[in-house]
Amino acid sequence: MKNIVISENIKEKLPDLILGVLKFNVRTEPSSGELKQMLDNRVKELEKILTPESIRETETVKANKDAYRKLGKDPNRYRPASESLMRRVANGKGLYFINNVVDILNLISINTGYSICGYDYDKINGDITFGIGEKNEPYEGIGRGMLNIEKLPVFRDDTGAFGTPTSDSVRTMVTEDTTTFLMIIIGFGNEDKLRETMEETKALYENHAGGKNFTSQIIQ
Repeated sequence: MKNIVISENIKEKLPDLILGVLKFNVRTEPSSGELKQMLDNRVKELEKILTPESIRETETVKANKDAYRKLGKDPNRYRPASESLMRRVANGKGLYFINNVVDILNLISINTGYSICGYDYDKINGDITFGIGEKNEPYEGIGRGMLNIEKLPVFRDDTGAFGTPTSDSVRTMVTEDTTTFLMIIIGFGNEDKLRETMEETKALYENHAGGKNFTSQIIQ
């Protein structure tokens, strides 16, 4: 696995930051009827219980929003993707289907509230650093065009920024050609819950995306 480090500048502001990392081989294809049904059933359950207030108070969502504030970014203007997905479900809009690899990630995200970043591993150039976005740093978000990532948490490789909890990038996005997947769960403290989520994640990808050859690590 590529070396992944948390930069000192973000550690200073977010001392409880912890990353759960999974890398594995996948078979990327349209989601099966079984997976779509699982997603639909879970969405229907969550529609009944999620509200804007309950989403904001979800431990993992609250921790991410607080982290954005500490970095100087407005979390209501640049929402973590997990919160955006949960709000979409709460508003009765459901989830959109992309492919099995992305759809499973979204399922885990709405179940846990964790900000989860997913990338085509083979499109990442060199080692990875997690830091803070800089002014005018170029970044094209999926479905968002050029995104202002100044003061956002940002993953970088030798080429530059390729991921944030608000929006993954076009450069490293998962496509039908993706065979190796890198998934990074962003947490704050509570290592036990993070490890539990990683185990559940592994099982879902094994069952619905041909996941195999898993390697994992906790970085803090």
